[in-house]
Amino acid sequence: MSLEQQDFRQGFLPDALTVAPRLLGGMLRVDTEAGAVAIMLTEVEAYLGPHDSASPDPGSHSFRGITPRSKIMFGEPAHLYVYLSYGVHHCINIVCGPLGEASAVLLRAGKVLEGIELAKARRGNVSNNQLARGPGSLTKALGLNLGNNGAEISDLPGAPIEFQFSQKTLPSVSGPRVGVSGLGGSSDYPWRFWLPEEPSVSQYRPGKPLKGKIKAK
Repeated sequence: MSLEQQDFRQGFLPDALTVAPRLLGGMLRVDTEAGAVAIMLTEVEAYLGPHDSASPDPGSHSFRGITPRSKIMFGEPAHLYVYLSYGVHHCINIVCGPLGEASAVLLRAGKVLEGIELAKARRGNVSNNQLARGPGSLTKALGLNLGNNGAEISDLPGAPIEFQFSQKTLPSVSGPRVGVSGLGGSSDYPWRFWLPEEPSVSQYRPGKPLKGKIKAK
C-alpha cells in the first residue's frame, strides 16, 4: 500500500460516528464498463460495534460479533461493505475505524453530478433528485452490487471507486436512523446525518418496535 493510500485511510478514523458527517458533500465516483457515475453524498448513517465492545450499537450488523456478512465491518478502513437488504436492494457502506473494530457508514442518498443519463438508464423513469435517493437507489445508480463487497476506495483520480472529501465542512443536521428496529432506531442513536434543504435526501421512516429483544438493522 502506498503512502498516499495510507494517508487517505486516515480520513476514515477514528470511527463511523466521527467520520459520517465529514462525508457529506464528498464526491463518490464509480467507473464501470458502462461508464462513470459520480454523486455528492447528501445523507449518511453511522453504525458501530458489537454488544461487548466499547461502542455497542444494537442497530448494527456487527452487534452480535463477526459473521460471514459482517466481517468486512471489522476490516481495514476505506473499503466497501455491500449487503443485500430484504433480498431486494443492495446497500453500500464505507468501513471506518482501525482494523478489528467494527465501524461503517451507510450511504443513504446523493445528488448525481456526473453520468446522469447512465444513472437514469439504471434507475428508470425517475426525477434527477430521486436517482440516488435512498440507499438502494444510490447503489443502483452507481452500478454497484455484492461483487463490490470488500472493494477498496481511493482518492486517486481515475480509480475504479474514487472518493474525494469535501474541501469544506458543510452544515448538517442529525436524527434517528431510518427503518432500524428496536433501540438502535430510537432517539438514543441520532446517527443519521444529512444536508438540510437538499431534495435528494430520503424520507424518514421509523423501524418497527420490537418486544423483548434487540434486532440488528
